[in-house]
Amino acid sequence: MIDWARARRLRDEVGSDDFGDVVELFLEEVDAVVGRLRTEPDPARLESDLHFLKGSALNLGFAAFGALCHAGEQRAAAGEAAAVDVAGLVAVYDRSRAVFLAEADDLLGRAAA
Repeated sequence: MIDWARARRLRDEVGSDDFGDVVELFLEEVDAVVGRLRTEPDPARLESDLHFLKGSALNLGFAAFGALCHAGEQRAAAGEAAAVDVAGLVAVYDRSRAVFLAEADDLLGRAAA
C-alpha cells in the first residue's frame, strides 16, 4: 500500500527537518481534493483531479492509491469518467493515509507511540 522506500527518498531529498512540513502540505492538499470527490464528484474535473492526486500520491509513496488514480485518470481521459470507482479510490486513500500516519514515526522524527 505504501512504498516506504519512496517516502524515505523524499525525506532524504527535502531533509528530515522539512519532511514533516511536506507531509502536512500533502495531506492538506490531497484531503481537500479527496473531500470534494467524496461529497461532490465532478465528472468534468475528474481527469485533472486524478492526475493531481496521482502525482501527489506517488511522490509521497502512496503506491496503491497512486495506481488507482492513474487507472481512473486514463478511464476519464477516454470519456469513461462515470465508470471510475470514486468511492473505491476514496476508501483506498483513507486506508493509505491511516497506515502512513500510523507507521511513519521514524520518517517524521517522532518516537513510536
